[in-house]
Amino acid sequence: MRKAHILRQTKETTIDIDIDLDGSGSYQIDTPVGFLNHMMESFSKHSFIDMKLKAEGDIDVSYHHLVEDVGITLGQAMLKALGDKSGINRYGFSILPMDEALVLCSLDFSGRGLFYYDRKDLRGKITEFDFELIWEFIKGFALESKASVHIKILEGHILHHIAECTIKSLAFSIRQAISKHDKGILSTKGLL
Repeated sequence: MRKAHILRQTKETTIDIDIDLDGSGSYQIDTPVGFLNHMMESFSKHSFIDMKLKAEGDIDVSYHHLVEDVGITLGQAMLKALGDKSGINRYGFSILPMDEALVLCSLDFSGRGLFYYDRKDLRGKITEFDFELIWEFIKGFALESKASVHIKILEGHILHHIAECTIKSLAFSIRQAISKHDKGILSTKGLL
């Protein structure tokens, strides 16, 4: 059973998450940030990970703490649910389109958290949501799940499309990487 529950409480946020890696992509998402809800619903649907997420925080200060902490907590849940990672494909990649946006994601549940992305110049608002919070979410996820995650924005100019395409590409890549086989741990070291 590849499931996990994490409750993360700080002075800034409270994040409560349950995931099932062998789900169908069903979700119950409840945060006070509409665009974050939309991204987490897309993440669950396209990764096939069942998710229950309740998050609240100091959004009167900014959305930053909440979005980053959701990424951190999701990463912690992923690491816990994967256990020793025996029998997972380990690697996942995709090049996904969404209208004019085209995003490449490649990841490795290597046990070494790293996040690399290009297009650090992308800035702007999606309603009240700062686009660069997508990077903060993925960074938190990558470091806490101990995955190497690379994102390249190949095309796009509408920030909503780029953000959503990025999350869907990440989700699809995770779906590949956590898929099962019967060959043990894919590492010459014997552990990930």
